[in-house]
Amino acid sequence: MNSPGPKREIGGNALLLLTCLLLVGGGNARFIAQVLHAFPPGGSNLPALLSLAVVFLAFNVVLFGGFAFGRMTKPVLIAVLLTASVTAYFMDSFGTVIGEDMLRNAVQTDAGEALDLLTFKLLAYFVLLGVLPSVVVWRAPLAWRGWRRELAGRVKLLALCLLAIALMVMAFGGFYASFIRAHKPLRSYANPAYPLLASLKFVGKANQAMAGMKLAAVATDAHISKDDRHRELIVLVVGETARADRFSINGYARDTTPRLREAGAISLPDFRSCGTSTAISVPCMFSPRGMARFDPKRAAEEENLLDVLQRAGVNVLWLDNNSDSKGVALRVPYRDYKSPAANTVCDDECRDEGMLVSLQDYIDRHPAGDIVIVLHQMGNHGPAYYKRYPPAFEKFRPACKSKDLGMCSREEIGNAYDNAILYTDHFLGKAIALLKRNDAKFETALFYLSDHGESLGEGGLYLHGLPRPLAPDSQLHVPAILWFGSGVDGLDREALMRKRGQRFTHDHLFHTVLGFLEIRTSAYKPELDVLDGCRREE
Repeated sequence: MNSPGPKREIGGNALLLLTCLLLVGGGNARFIAQVLHAFPPGGSNLPALLSLAVVFLAFNVVLFGGFAFGRMTKPVLIAVLLTASVTAYFMDSFGTVIGEDMLRNAVQTDAGEALDLLTFKLLAYFVLLGVLPSVVVWRAPLAWRGWRRELAGRVKLLALCLLAIALMVMAFGGFYASFIRAHKPLRSYANPAYPLLASLKFVGKANQAMAGMKLAAVATDAHISKDDRHRELIVLVVGETARADRFSINGYARDTTPRLREAGAISLPDFRSCGTSTAISVPCMFSPRGMARFDPKRAAEEENLLDVLQRAGVNVLWLDNNSDSKGVALRVPYRDYKSPAANTVCDDECRDEGMLVSLQDYIDRHPAGDIVIVLHQMGNHGPAYYKRYPPAFEKFRPACKSKDLGMCSREEIGNAYDNAILYTDHFLGKAIALLKRNDAKFETALFYLSDHGESLGEGGLYLHGLPRPLAPDSQLHVPAILWFGSGVDGLDREALMRKRGQRFTHDHLFHTVLGFLEIRTSAYKPELDVLDGCRREE
C-alpha cells in the first residue's frame, strides 16, 4: 500500500493574497457599484478602473500584511473574513456606511433591536463570505521557512504592493485626484478597511472618555422667574425613525395623521435632524451646543437640557420604550417600558402607548412646580416596521412582514412603514388627550420631534445611519409637531403659523423648552426659540 504523499503547503504570502482577493471581489459589491456609478466604465475610465482594482487589492495586502504573519496569519485573516462578511451584508442590503456613528449606534442597541436585524440573508453572507473561507484558511497547511526568509518574503511583497500603488497613481493621476477629492465619500464603502478604521477611532475615543471624566455644568444661572404665575406641563415625545414626508399633516397623500389633524396640532414642515442615528441625534437635540459644535464625547462630559430644567426646579421624568436615553437621562428619574413588567400594553412587543398609562398619577403626585415628561418611542424603528404597530393599525396593505427588506417590494415596505406612522399618530393623539385633561391646572404643550429619518429604498438605500454629509434628505428631514392647550396664555397662533415656512433643526429644542417654561438663563438664545415672537404681552 502506497503511503499518502506529503500535503501541499501554501505560503503565508499566497494565503494573504488569496484572502485579500476574496475580500475585494466578494465583500465589496456596494463599493464597486458606487465606483462604477461615479466613473462609468468605458472609454478612458476603463484602464483607470482596472488600475483601481489593483490598488485596492494592494492596499488590503499592505493593511493586513503587517499583522497576518507567523502564528497570527490564520487568526488575523479569519477575523477579517468574518468581520467583512457581516459589514458586506449591511452595505449591500441597506447601503449602510459602517462608520463611527453606526458603531456607536450598534453598541447602544438593545437585544430586541439587534434580533430584528438577524435574517437568513445575513446568515448566508456570514456563512458564504465568512465561515466557509475561514474554514479553508484554518485547514490550509501553512509553509514556514524560518523567520528570516519569511520576514524577507513579506517585506518584498509589501514593497511590491506599495510600488504598484505608486505606479498606478502616477499613471492615472487625474483619475485618483478626482477619486480622492471630488468623490471622497466612495472611501466610506471600502470593506473592511473603512469599518476597521472607524472601529479603531471609536475605541480610542471611548477610552479617552472613560479616563477621568468630569461633568461640566451648563446654564448654572438657570431659574424660573418669580413673576411666573402659571404651572407648565410639557410632554416631550422623542420619535424614532420617522420621516416628515410620510405625515399627512405635512401634505402626504395618505391619511397617516388623522388624530393630529383633529387635535389642531401645528407642524413645522421644514425641520432637519442633528444626525442620522439615535446615538447622535438624541444627545445632540438635548445639548446646548447645537449640531455645528456637537461632539458625542463632549456631550457625555457635560450637562444637558434635562439637567438645566431640574436645577431650575422643574419635575423631570424620562420614560423609555426604546433602547435607552443615550446618556441624556442619567441624572433624572428614568423608567424602562420595554417589558411587560413595567408596560401594561404589550402584545408581540410592548407598545408606546403603555408609557401613558401611569402619567396622570405621576402628575397628581407633583402638586407644585412645572413638569416635563419625556417619552422615548420605539416608533418606526426598522427594519421590522410591521412589528411597530398592533394589527388594528394595518390600514395600508399589503405590508412587508419580513425583517429582511430584500424579500419585500418597495410598496410593501412603504405600507408597513406608513402603518407604523399611523400608530404614532394614535399615540400622540392619546398624549394630547391626557394634556387636555390637565388644561385647568397647567399651561400644557406637546412637542414631538423624531430623532432622524429613514431610507425606504430610494437610490438603493435602506434604514439610516449614513454620515451626515452623505445622507439623503429622507434620513434628515424629520417631523416636528407642536400642540398647545387652551390654558396657554398669550399664544399668538397666527404668528406661529407664519413661522412655519422657516427651516428649523434640533438646535431649536433646547431654547424652545426654556422659553416655554420661562426659565431665565444666559444660555438661552431667543433666535433659536421657535416660539419667540409668538407670545402676546400680558
